[in-house]
Amino acid sequence: MTPRTVLSALRTGGMPDPADLIAFATGLANGSVSDAQAGAFAMAVCRGPGLGPEGRVALTRGMADSGRRMSWDLPGPVIDKHSTGGVGDPVSLVLAPMLAAVGAYVPMISGRGLGHTGGTLDKLESIPGMQVELSEDRFRAVVREAGAAIVAASDDIAPADRRLYAIRDVTATVDQIDLITASILSKKLAAGLQALVLDVKAGSGAFMRDAADARALAEALVQTATEAGCPTAALVTAMDEPLAPGCGNALEIASVMETLTGNSADTRLREISLALGGALLARAGQAEDAEAGAARLAETLGDGRAAESFARMVAAQGGSADFADTWRRELPSAQVIRKVTATESGTLVRIDGTALGLTVVGLGGGRQREGDRVDPAVGLDRIARIGTPLAAGDTLARIHAADETAADMAEESLRAAMTLGEAAEPKPLILERIG
Repeated sequence: MTPRTVLSALRTGGMPDPADLIAFATGLANGSVSDAQAGAFAMAVCRGPGLGPEGRVALTRGMADSGRRMSWDLPGPVIDKHSTGGVGDPVSLVLAPMLAAVGAYVPMISGRGLGHTGGTLDKLESIPGMQVELSEDRFRAVVREAGAAIVAASDDIAPADRRLYAIRDVTATVDQIDLITASILSKKLAAGLQALVLDVKAGSGAFMRDAADARALAEALVQTATEAGCPTAALVTAMDEPLAPGCGNALEIASVMETLTGNSADTRLREISLALGGALLARAGQAEDAEAGAARLAETLGDGRAAESFARMVAAQGGSADFADTWRRELPSAQVIRKVTATESGTLVRIDGTALGLTVVGLGGGRQREGDRVDPAVGLDRIARIGTPLAAGDTLARIHAADETAADMAEESLRAAMTLGEAAEPKPLILERIG
């Protein structure tokens, strides 16, 4: 194989040979494929009919094998979850400790904020002392000791994906199902998983706003992962409003702790976490079906085991040993907390989730440029839900800001992102189950 072999097949509308795609992925990692060829490849896949199911599996496998594949020797199933990204979505931080509490092991390789969506690693780093950049030996030790570890990817995990993603980012070729699928799954396969569940978001706060597009991506992910040897299920879930009642790093950790300790009045985060976890346990052979798996996980919330698991993970990654008891005073708080209220009566009929996420970024809760410092304390909480009847003076949300000027700007964008009307019917949280 030469890169030209693959590019020529794509240029003429054909499907490259699977073996050639695997070799192309190797070339991305070792540098024998140039930036120009990688960019041409990404553009050709976007402009043409794609790679097809067989080609998608081959590219995924090739990228997973382009670096080191981890293997595990643990007394329980090694499983994980991945989300395609949304606003106010800390499910990973609820689900991982629940899974650990029932004897599973979760080596979760996560990322930082991307665009309007928050990053799991940024959220964790709002916990004082928490470390997400771990050596492989320490990563393995935390997984064994705590049952779960949530860390950044090392340089030798799927290096072909790292190279190709950077090129896709600057060539406007990110949004293509085959390339998205290979990017997500190559890292998960390289982590040595025995089962996987995927949360594919659809709605105003997701990268894929259309439910049909989200369904197509979910089907591609499940088919590809399963054929690559990792039993996988997916849920297409609604992201027309934040999943948690707070958006922002420390504020989402607070939502996580309220859910894990059974003190949250908002049940959406709990519901999605249980649904995903139940599907995952069923695919891993640890439950008869998704409902039985969800019931098993719900017990860990009721008896405190999930909160204890989260605290063990925090302590193993550098945080305090008693975080489950001290989180309210440990998490950072903003200098300015402002309640934003409705100026008229009506029902909240729409939230622009992307605009809400960008409001948090504008407050300093995310990065507008690579290298920006993230303020862990800022964000939004007590966000009203779609379908809520509001009178003038009722709370739309609270802004947590570094100063009054930032709060003023956030209030303007917050009001523009929330629409009042006569009536609204909230969508179900789970739109479809696949696999």
